[in-house]
Amino acid sequence: MRQSQLFTKTLKESPSDEQAKNAQLLIRAGYIHKEMAGAYMLLPLGLRVVDKIKDIVREEMDKIGGQEFITTSMQKKELWQSTGRWDDSVVDVWFKSKLKSGGEIGFAWSHEEPIANMMKNHIASYKDLPKFVYQFQNKLRNELRAKSGIMRGREFIMKDMYSFADTEQQHNDFYEASKVAYMNVFKRLGIGDDTYITYAAGGAFTEFSHEFQTLCEAGEDMIYLNKEKGVAINEEVLNDDVLKKAGVTKDELAKVSTAEVGNIFNFGRSKAKEVGLFYNNKNGEKEAVWMGSYGIGITRLVGVLVEKFADSKGIIWPESVAPYSIHLIGIGDAITYADKLYKDLSDSNIDVLYDDRDIRPGQKFADSDLIGIPLRVVVSPNTLEAGGVEVKKRNEDDSHIISTDKLLAMFSK
Repeated sequence: MRQSQLFTKTLKESPSDEQAKNAQLLIRAGYIHKEMAGAYMLLPLGLRVVDKIKDIVREEMDKIGGQEFITTSMQKKELWQSTGRWDDSVVDVWFKSKLKSGGEIGFAWSHEEPIANMMKNHIASYKDLPKFVYQFQNKLRNELRAKSGIMRGREFIMKDMYSFADTEQQHNDFYEASKVAYMNVFKRLGIGDDTYITYAAGGAFTEFSHEFQTLCEAGEDMIYLNKEKGVAINEEVLNDDVLKKAGVTKDELAKVSTAEVGNIFNFGRSKAKEVGLFYNNKNGEKEAVWMGSYGIGITRLVGVLVEKFADSKGIIWPESVAPYSIHLIGIGDAITYADKLYKDLSDSNIDVLYDDRDIRPGQKFADSDLIGIPLRVVVSPNTLEAGGVEVKKRNEDDSHIISTDKLLAMFSK
């Protein structure tokens, strides 16, 4: 992509109506556009980051047997009434609307009920189990607060997975596999060392759950943590019983700020009973399916990565999710050489954002720091005279000159 053709532009000043650092930087760098509080458009750079996060999550979900599909965002009132979760006093984040033909619908804040209902057409016998399905989809939640930028939106992208099992053991096997898969995701995103599986309440989902909480000063959650033992407990469930189950005392735990990046829930057979999802077990008896639910906040992760890794100059993306691998900058009379290098890199299937704009070098460098691509490559008369191009990692201060052949070799597979 030539930066002169990118329709989004950087901003010098942070938007006055944004309090969260993640949203300020993402807007300034041209990744997102704020439509209203809690609702953001993904611009080309932002979409590339989201797609790369999705690819990582998709690979890990597929490894444990997940099958991807996608559902509708419109939800039937009657189905959710059958489980008691249509009531605003039970679930207080619904967006609802009247149909012109009569009746009322809701817009998806979650999908347990409709997916379980759909599975009635696909599960009849224990031989049909287990099944694991997942999707990436926009969720809509009428949040009272929307002040944390893209980390807490009224519309956001979630990966939600649902498991359907014959026995508790079959369910538990997948539940534990999902913990490993989730931690693999967070490791690949560069936050694995700061993310902890956390005892938590189930909210509108179930009595208890496990959350994946990432250390983050801008996070909205507080957990009690023992890093050495790897024990984390959300403050909302901190009590003697949970402490005993975790094998720690409160004195061993430190209170820290975190952001929830994922969660998993065990419904047992109760959810399937409510929806009417039954099957014939090995004894020929009718039984409710054992269900689980597993979420990862895709757009929330974008905000968390910005909050954790940004510096005073701008964003610093992990290599695994950066919109481009190289930010190529051409300066002065070296533009012709830079054009050729851009073509060579592109022909080698290397993701490159090429700053070919006719502006001052200082502005190009400032924009490069703001946008946060991991490797900056500068082509100027001075670098060519020194024997090549200047390369500098976004998270390092030092730069050095290398040949273009060596640069290409760095990315050869």
